[in-house]
Amino acid sequence: MRHRKKKKLKIGYDRSRRVLKSMTTALILHEKIDTTSARAKLVRSLVERLITKGKHDNLHAKRQLFSALPPNAARKVFEVLAPKYKARPGGYTRLVRLGAAKDGSIRARIEFV
Repeated sequence: MRHRKKKKLKIGYDRSRRVLKSMTTALILHEKIDTTSARAKLVRSLVERLITKGKHDNLHAKRQLFSALPPNAARKVFEVLAPKYKARPGGYTRLVRLGAAKDGSIRARIEFV
């Protein structure tokens, strides 16, 4: 069974948390980012959960988003992204493969639908 097993980046716990938080913030603010395929898959799950929380628009959801994101990104989720995807039950992002980089890593673009 795979209970409590998470996908992880091979860069250490603290650094991977910082990288994922900054990439999540960048995706919310710029609405698309280019990164490696593994990082894009992890960021996708985080962003989709945050937007679903933002769709609830109650005090608990606001506190969760403001603790997880910087204030400008959390405001954008509540004011722009959540109303945009109100009728959509999920799948707010799209992953586009860009091919291999010079170092051999598979690149991907993650963007909002």
